[in-house]
Amino acid sequence: MNYRHAYHAGNFAEVVKHAALARVVAHLREKPAPFRLLDTHAGAGLTDLAGPEARRTGEWRDGIARLRAAALEPRVRALLAPYVEAVAACNPDGRLTAYPGSPVLARAWLRPRDRLVACELEPGAAAALARRMRGDPKVKVVTIDGWTALSAYLPPKERRGAVLIDPPFEQPGEFDRLAAALAGAHRKWTTGTYLGWYPIKDRREADAFGRRLARTRIPKMLRVEVTVAPDRAAARLAGTGLIVVNPPWTLEGELAVLLPALAAVLGRDGAGTFRVDRLTTEN
Repeated sequence: MNYRHAYHAGNFAEVVKHAALARVVAHLREKPAPFRLLDTHAGAGLTDLAGPEARRTGEWRDGIARLRAAALEPRVRALLAPYVEAVAACNPDGRLTAYPGSPVLARAWLRPRDRLVACELEPGAAAALARRMRGDPKVKVVTIDGWTALSAYLPPKERRGAVLIDPPFEQPGEFDRLAAALAGAHRKWTTGTYLGWYPIKDRREADAFGRRLARTRIPKMLRVEVTVAPDRAAARLAGTGLIVVNPPWTLEGELAVLLPALAAVLGRDGAGTFRVDRLTTEN
């Protein structure tokens, strides 16, 4: 599995992940106290959809392009508005030519006292992200391994915020590593909200990951999945998953509205499905 951001910018997995992140940040913004976001695998920040990586896969056409063209119910549109508006701000002429990654989206949602730490290890992507964020006092770009960042930057001094863990899944054992990282980060900062992304190509592997997480006994874990094709027939990614630790109290209900709509829009040949359930609740 290789999930480098530039090749998959704006695909269905990005749409689901970023729509969920937008709802988490919207909840944080409801209180006046500042918050901090930590993006552990941030990427370069913005992808040119006519560039070589995005052009090679064209995955954005079945992701953000479908969403922008879809006729959605008013409540769905309202929940998606912070995300859709942030994407539109990166495409001011109305044509879809660029897709913002999570750090650019997160920056769009920050208020003056909120902060973002965006971590990226790959030198070229880190340099591009630093250039894009230069001069913004709300954002700190760090060239660091994202897994190490979970130890280095938690807990934040604001004691409010969210962590996006979005690894590329290039190496064996990434599911185990993500489970361990969520457990370790939660021990350091028990009140933070965590979003851990994982790919779905093999349903058995994804379900085993859920069972492994449940055994960690981290309280209040929500599993969020959208599949766009049967995994047995998928040469490409079949689905996308998020584990949300300490989800905002509104999130499960919001996702119950959003996920059916996203599955319907993003599913291939009517194959879209979704799941949102609790792996654990309160202790």
